[in-house]
Amino acid sequence: MRTRLVVCTTAVVCLALTTPSASTQTGTAPTISQLRRQGPPKGPVPRLPDGRPDLFDVAWLASGGNFREHDHLLLPHAKEILAKRDVTQDPHNFCMPDVVPRTTPFPFRFAPNYTHKAATHLFIVYEGNIHSFRQIFMDGRTHPPELDPTWYGHSIGWWEGDTLVIDTVGFNDKAWFDGRGTPHSERLHTVERYTRLDLGRLQLQVTIDDPGMYSKPFTVTINATTTIGDEVKEYICQEGNQYGIGTLTAPNR
Repeated sequence: MRTRLVVCTTAVVCLALTTPSASTQTGTAPTISQLRRQGPPKGPVPRLPDGRPDLFDVAWLASGGNFREHDHLLLPHAKEILAKRDVTQDPHNFCMPDVVPRTTPFPFRFAPNYTHKAATHLFIVYEGNIHSFRQIFMDGRTHPPELDPTWYGHSIGWWEGDTLVIDTVGFNDKAWFDGRGTPHSERLHTVERYTRLDLGRLQLQVTIDDPGMYSKPFTVTINATTTIGDEVKEYICQEGNQYGIGTLTAPNR
């Protein structure tokens, strides 16, 4: 087991710290941190009865997605937005959802529905920030011709061989790609390609197509690993009602 201690350094920035329980400290079982130091488990890609890779049996921890190396593609007004942004006003720190493909140091997990012979919906459950989820339609539908902009947009998905492909449009422009404030517009279109490389590794390649902010599309690569025994845990973030009202200062206590 693990115990998560949440430390708030300001009114809007909280750090979730994982600590081993008393039983793990005695050496009776390895902690999640010890397992992570050993690296991801080795072995072949597990597969479902239909032969497709099983992305759903474990929780994943992702890292990567460097947007700095694509700064040269930012349009002039996008560079101005980035230069003027105050990093203390990152929507992530106010418990707002993160835009695709921004990742946090918290697990996420795929959850398909099996109410039919083939999954018609797929959900991605995120532990961090607001403990939210994305809904991906797997039933062959297309994007609606008109969409109200939302944090996660409208996602449709399908399989291409062993790769899960998720196509998303309809984003709002409120989230940041990273903590320094890299912007995107409501014209953002993402295509995610999830490929399980082996038992313990998952690769995500995301094509970013945003003619409102970038001169041409580009691709970022995100690597995820799993630790057997790690799971999505309860996580509470309560500052969202204060996002967007101006500079927030820590209250007197």
